[in-house]
Amino acid sequence: MLNIVIFGAPGSGKGTQSERIVEKYGLNHISTGDVLRAEIKTGSKLGKLAQSFIDNGQLIPDDLMVDILAAKLDNLTNRKGVIFDGFPRTIKQAESLKKLLNKRGEDVTAMIELDVPEEELMTRLIKRGEESGRADDNEETIKKRLIVYNEQTAPLKDWYKNDGKHCYINGLGELDRIFSDIVAAIDSKM
Repeated sequence: MLNIVIFGAPGSGKGTQSERIVEKYGLNHISTGDVLRAEIKTGSKLGKLAQSFIDNGQLIPDDLMVDILAAKLDNLTNRKGVIFDGFPRTIKQAESLKKLLNKRGEDVTAMIELDVPEEELMTRLIKRGEESGRADDNEETIKKRLIVYNEQTAPLKDWYKNDGKHCYINGLGELDRIFSDIVAAIDSKM
């Protein structure tokens, strides 16, 4: 089973490269945002619980997010593996994901870190906001998202290094070169 965590700051290219990884390796793509929206839309028990937190302006608790991911994993029909996009975001979530996978006799194969300098992230996200109309892609919101990323999510790099799963990828440059580096990193962990 090939389980990949794609990791990087907002605007680092996670979505773009996830699509390529899914195509090459035949993996399922689990985006926590997409999963949450789907659970809420179907009105599942977990979706209703998640909606109650959202309605009260609260973050989804880690335990609930892990339960939602577990349900998603258990309902997958193609089990070649999964790329996790947007999860984990904290060390506690990484520990929970490890336990979740270990219960199924699996583990994270590799954590792919797409590293892009903050100036480039700002440029990419502002451009994306202009092209797509995404309200959260404005300079003030981007700065806040990068602060949260640096404070809460960036420490995962060391956690995955200690677990032997971390793969550094220079996220600047030509898309095909970046993808080639990702493929080499994944293949080295298989």
